Parts: sequence; C-alpha cells; structure tokens
Amino acid sequence: MSVTVRVPAKVNVQLGVGAARPDGFHDLANVFLAVGLYDEVTVTPADELRVTCEGPDADQVPLDRTNLAARAAIALAARRGIEPAVHIHIAKDIPVAGGMAGGSADGAGALLACDTLWGTGASRAELLAICAELGSDVPFSLVGGAALGIGRGELLTALETGGAFHWVFAMAGRGLSTPAVFREFDRLAEGREIPEPVARPELLEALAKGDAEALAAALTNDLQPAALSLFPELADTLAAGRDAGALAALVSGSGPTTAFLTRDAETAQKVAGALRASGTCRTVRTAAGPVPGATVLRANRRPVG
Repeated sequence: MSVTVRVPAKVNVQLGVGAARPDGFHDLANVFLAVGLYDEVTVTPADELRVTCEGPDADQVPLDRTNLAARAAIALAARRGIEPAVHIHIAKDIPVAGGMAGGSADGAGALLACDTLWGTGASRAELLAICAELGSDVPFSLVGGAALGIGRGELLTALETGGAFHWVFAMAGRGLSTPAVFREFDRLAEGREIPEPVARPELLEALAKGDAEALAAALTNDLQPAALSLFPELADTLAAGRDAGALAALVSGSGPTTAFLTRDAETAQKVAGALRASGTCRTVRTAAGPVPGATVLRANRRPVG
C-alpha cells in the first residue's frame, strides 16, 4: 500500500518584495512558473513517521520532523485525528537550497500523497489551507502551472500562458539561506521607501502570449541584489549565460540557483553547454514550463478507520 506523487520545481519570473511587516514577513508579488524538474514523494504505511531521501545532495535534506514533507503528514493527520504513521521517501531531483522550492515541493507532494493514501477526502481548499500553514511557496507547488502569489506568496491567482518557455538552471557550489537573503534585503533597503509590490502588466501579457522575448525584458527579482551581496560569484554565472545567448538571466527566487530564459529548446542546450564549460557553477539543467503541480503517479490506497 503506497502512493507516489510527482511535484515540480518553480522559477520566479517576477519576485516583487515589499517592506518588512510587523510579523517579520514581507508582502510579495510573486509570479511563479512551474518547470519540469521533479521530486517524487512516496508514502507507505509504517509503525511511526519516518523520512528517507535519495538523489543529488540528499545528505543536506533533514530527515526529522522539521522536514516539510513530515510536517505536511503531521498537519493532515492532526486534522483527521489519526497518527501520521507513514514512511515518506523523497527521490530528489530539484536542487536542494537552490531557490526552486524543492522543500516546498516535498511538502505539497507528501500532503497529496497522504491524503490519497488515507482516503481523507480533503477538499482542494483544505489542502491549500494546510499548504499555506506550511510555507509561502507550498500552495503553488500543489497547484503548478503559472500563478501570481500575493500576501506572503500563498494567496494564488492562476495565470494564462500562451506556450512553453525554455530555461537553463545553473546550480551553485553552495546554498543560500532564504531567511538570510531576506535579512540582507532589509539591510540594503534601510533608509529608503519600499513601494508596495505589484505584478508587472507587461510580464503578465508576455506570459499570456507565450512571448519569450517580451518575458525576458520583463523579468525581475527584488531579492537578486541581496543574493549577489551574499554570494558575489553568482554575477560570473549570470554573465556566462548571457554571453552564451540567453535572452535573460536572473537569480531564481532567493538563490543561489541562476535561471536563464532562452528562445527555444535548441538554444537552451547551447547555453547549458557553455555554462558547463564556464567553470562558474556546479551543475546545469534544462527544463521547460509551465507544467502541472503535484500529481499522483501511482496509488494503492486504503480508507482510514
């Protein structure tokens, strides 16, 4: 008896960041695009909750109850008055600590897998509410496609896309802490007025038309200066991708993964090859988006009770 869910990575085609709120969070205008790099999360009944992980950088993934996948199982079980007695196995392919929501993806994947395994019958709204409790990026990992996230990024509106966008992702030699990047954003912003973040109309129009060149001209990430301040070497990676023919280059989310939008799949392969040869990054991947969010691949479930 087990359920396997596939869940994608994301790239932020716009990450607008407002001033720090009294609760320590920031209001965001976060335009997400799900891309075809995936983790697979499998849940199986067990005597007690445990987490295992395999894949690139699996040794960096926490295997205790702080893991978002474990927290998702605990949250759903608590709502149903049952024990979260499952073995959660994560097969990772999304970069760890790379700004592509790998941990959030695992949380959304585990939530959908447990809901399916236990037959809880949770509504989409209930699942999204649990996702929002787990973290700002988790709801989008469940939904996928393209969406605008406001508030902390958890309040989603689906967006139209007119076609596929082709990306290259360069993974850095070390990670960056998202809280540290936000703290650096606040430090760099001291003494100046931070406008309320809003989605750029020209970016939304480019997504709707499937226009890669227009999207490239509209890409923004307000966290990029903070990420570069903490990890200056990323500037060399960004330059190498631009020089190789990318339409645009930016830090993905809070980093340190860098993302390169290309005209087509052929150009993506060319840029990827140049980045591999540049010596400015650890590994390079190509992917296209949008793709669906968390999806059940295999299920053999039983009802609770």
